Amino acid sequence: MPINERRSLWRRMRPYLTVFDGPLTMILVFLLATSLVTLYSASIGIPGKIEDQIRNIFMSFFVMWVVANISPQNMMRVALPAYAITIALLLAVALFGTIKLGARRWLNLGIAQIQPSEFAKIAVPLMLAWFFQQRQGQLRWTAYAVAAVLLLLPVGLIARQPDLGTALLVVGAGFAVIFLAGLSWKAIVALGVMGAASMPVAWSMMHDYQRERVMTLIDPTSDPLGKGFHIIQSTIAVGSGGIFGKGWTNGTQAHLEFIPERTTDFIFAVYSEEFGLVGNLFLMFLYLLLIGRGLMIANGAPNFFTRLLAGAITMIFFTYAFVNMGMVSGILPVVGVPLPFMSYGGTALLTLGLGSGILMSIQRHRKLVQT
Repeated sequence: MPINERRSLWRRMRPYLTVFDGPLTMILVFLLATSLVTLYSASIGIPGKIEDQIRNIFMSFFVMWVVANISPQNMMRVALPAYAITIALLLAVALFGTIKLGARRWLNLGIAQIQPSEFAKIAVPLMLAWFFQQRQGQLRWTAYAVAAVLLLLPVGLIARQPDLGTALLVVGAGFAVIFLAGLSWKAIVALGVMGAASMPVAWSMMHDYQRERVMTLIDPTSDPLGKGFHIIQSTIAVGSGGIFGKGWTNGTQAHLEFIPERTTDFIFAVYSEEFGLVGNLFLMFLYLLLIGRGLMIANGAPNFFTRLLAGAITMIFFTYAFVNMGMVSGILPVVGVPLPFMSYGGTALLTLGLGSGILMSIQRHRKLVQT
């Protein structure tokens, strides 16, 4: 009888314990292992980084497990409250936020400080997916107009902080939902033309340091020891790695402290210098597998809501990787976007774990529906 009870308990608990998607989990394990190897080299002389990142990884997987156990139906129920709370927190940041390094991005809750813009990366695509799900089969131009307002409201509040990097990520995720919902190519071309025409207005509204970043991208040698220092040193590190790299822990740019933020936003420069072009191709292959797996889950999603949400989460992964590698390589302005599952940091890793958990939940419940 005790044996039967134990088996019965295992049968009851098994659906909650075996929620991880195998292919996606393996890709994440390879990325996180590569991250720890690179971080060890990048953080030589900076004690505690590896231990903290291992803790962050465990917390991320815990969040991933919790979210993977939440059904898409329950996600739909929390979409509107999550969006409303995020907007309220962003407004609170604008009114009462803590200023650090010239930016008002944090909200002091007494026991801790939070960065509400991080919540928007998930809350906005969740809200948009719910919005289009409610209007499936009767989508008109007014629905896309309302969706644009729902997207631009948090993006405007985030850009005002200012936090251009996070605003770009939210725009990418939100636009992915709108595009997958059926936005026509004619509308996309029209938006592109309008965006190009509004560039002078956008330039005049940018902060001085943002304009300086764009000008530095065009000619970093104009201020090699100031604004151009980040780009110059990171591109030197990427180029000096050659085909096979200088070898693990043998990178000179990082260990001589020429690369700023070498454990966070510019960890790709450390990785490129030590593992070279071959290492970069391997890392890009892992990201292609990650994006491909996300698209496969989106393609097999059981309904409109989950298909839109999975596509948006995948776009977040793509935008993270593309923008970070672009700014480190000197083809995009420096906007402070971490390399997904590679850069040191807890908040971004938890957000990525949350997104991965959503993908796993969609894949898991697709299987349950088929069964």
